[in-house]
Amino acid sequence: MTTDHVLPTSHLDVLVQGCGPALLLAHGAGGGIEGNFGLVLDDLAQDHTLVGPHYPGAGGSAVAVEPLALDDLADRLVAAAVEAGQDSFAVLGESLGSAVAVRIATRHPGRVRALVLTAGFAVADPVLALAAQLIKSLAAAGQWEDVARLALMSCMSSADLAGLDPAALDEPVAHTLTAMPPGMLDHFDLVSRVDVRADLAKVSAPTLVMVPLGDRLVLPESSYRLAAGIPGARVVELPGAAHVLNPADRAIWLHHVRAFLAALPATTT
Repeated sequence: MTTDHVLPTSHLDVLVQGCGPALLLAHGAGGGIEGNFGLVLDDLAQDHTLVGPHYPGAGGSAVAVEPLALDDLADRLVAAAVEAGQDSFAVLGESLGSAVAVRIATRHPGRVRALVLTAGFAVADPVLALAAQLIKSLAAAGQWEDVARLALMSCMSSADLAGLDPAALDEPVAHTLTAMPPGMLDHFDLVSRVDVRADLAKVSAPTLVMVPLGDRLVLPESSYRLAAGIPGARVVELPGAAHVLNPADRAIWLHHVRAFLAALPATTT
């Protein structure tokens, strides 16, 4: 039998909302709980307890003093759920959070009821690796507005980008810049080092992989490979969806996620 690893103290800023079976939220690099899950928090909280820890340097969590380690981050997210009174949970991971979720599932299999992985990857594909390197280079040169431009271009759908006025891009760039957390570089440094390919075959929890087909930051092929490595994983494609889901695509995502969660065995009290 696999034994779960001993938990540290989370020391993270954690959103806790709702009641019912627990959902542990694992956000992406350079984001946060509201940025990734804000469109569905109120809906999911109607019948689930949401536990949303912010990674170091996001939300109200202190910036890391050393490079982030995937095992430590996974353990701290689990600790946040346990500290919130939730001993078992489904994990909803987005982008980097998908790798975090996979590591949670293999380090704490007794606690994980299911995984939902969106825009995920087991290891950075060439597009993501180049983007992470470019973000770090631009930031080192103090070109944070260019980091915001890259993020805007990479994370929005083609349709949403086409709707922007090319002469009025300063406003969305400024909004993106404001939304970037202090720990963004630490997050993308971890993105460039993550490798959970050896974990995939060990995942025993039911898994749903959501694939945004219009993603230009994480190639859809990365999600397919993620699903192929996890025994019994289901795949749902989101045609035209970008790395960051817009309201319409998030509504479709919510429909599929709710159906998946509803089919899980009932929790015991």
